[in-house]
Amino acid sequence: MNRRLLLSALAVIAAPMGAYGAGRLEAMQPWSRPAVAGTNGVGYLVVANHGPADVLEKIETPVAARVEMHSSSMANGVMTMKKVDRIAVPAGGQVAFAPGGFHLMLIGLTRTLKAGDRAPATLTFASGRKIETAFLVSDGMGPPRMSGTTH
Repeated sequence: MNRRLLLSALAVIAAPMGAYGAGRLEAMQPWSRPAVAGTNGVGYLVVANHGPADVLEKIETPVAARVEMHSSSMANGVMTMKKVDRIAVPAGGQVAFAPGGFHLMLIGLTRTLKAGDRAPATLTFASGRKIETAFLVSDGMGPPRMSGTTH
């Protein structure tokens, strides 16, 4: 077997199961909640960066008219949400998109998202790297049971 082919096969075998990555960036545990077509949905995940700093600039999915990055914060007992255009992903670090913090708003769903569905998405970074992932729709009571990373 030629050496290049062997190294490629080993890289695939050694890759973390269920992680979606582009080079040194990785999308882990992508999940969503059920939502009805025509309304808005939400996306959560962890973006891990195993290389130099980068910036998440855009997310696209065929299940929504558009995707916006938002941050939530609590001030004086009031939860507020604000659109964010870019999110820095530090070198060797990660950014969590989770309830109560950064999250993805799936605006104008083109189809209903039911528990067990997968909603494909593409994350685009300032470096030009792209990650293809899919949000697993939970039963609505929180993230689906996952071990490590998910598909």
